[in-house]
Amino acid sequence: MTSTTLPDQPKLSRKFRLQFEPAQDRWVLLYPEGMVQLNPSAAEILKRCDGERSVDAIVGELEATFNAQGIGPEVKSLLEEGQRRGWIE
Repeated sequence: MTSTTLPDQPKLSRKFRLQFEPAQDRWVLLYPEGMVQLNPSAAEILKRCDGERSVDAIVGELEATFNAQGIGPEVKSLLEEGQRRGWIE
């Protein structure tokens, strides 16, 4: 298994569009071949992947917004998985 390095300022790939789907009452990633349904935590992380925020800034913002501490490893894990799946550039 190869190790990947997250970009300093992750952003969603141009191949994907993040949007809320009222019919499914959840956030999804849309792409030409289909859709990925996201759980609420993943959606909150990916909403912040705008190419301007650093990974640390995303973690800090999520910790402040949701009054949570120590979520950095989980956020980085989701971002790494997103990168492997091509969601993150």
